[in-house]
Amino acid sequence: MTQVNLSKQHPTAYQNVLTLNATVEEAVTEAGLDPKLVELVKVRVSQLNGCAFCLRMHTRDALTKGETTDRLAVLAAWWESQYFTEQERAALALAEEVTRLPVPARREWDDGSLDGQQVSAVSWLAIVMNAWNRIAIHSHYPVGP
Repeated sequence: MTQVNLSKQHPTAYQNVLTLNATVEEAVTEAGLDPKLVELVKVRVSQLNGCAFCLRMHTRDALTKGETTDRLAVLAAWWESQYFTEQERAALALAEEVTRLPVPARREWDDGSLDGQQVSAVSWLAIVMNAWNRIAIHSHYPVGP
């Protein structure tokens, strides 16, 4: 057996990730993060992890929430564009740090654009998005036109 759908093999574990996701969504709302920023973080984490299933889903969600195709097109190189606010840049750098787990000295995102509640919310958002990416990739969720 080479393919296993993790959500079907262990539905309780999957349900617990759904519960964690709901808790994190509440945290990002309570932290006052813009819904478009939330989707940008989800797309960027999915880009880093190479999760086609989540990329398609969250790109569509971002567009529905009013995100532009221009900003989505340059998201993979956000740091060299002028499309993103300081807060968005800080959140994207933080999400990359959480996803890539670099040496602890790197803190490019820590410029004061995010308050403590927002740092925690974006960190949890990246953590749960990493979990979803790994579930989708390892389960070989189908992605087609």
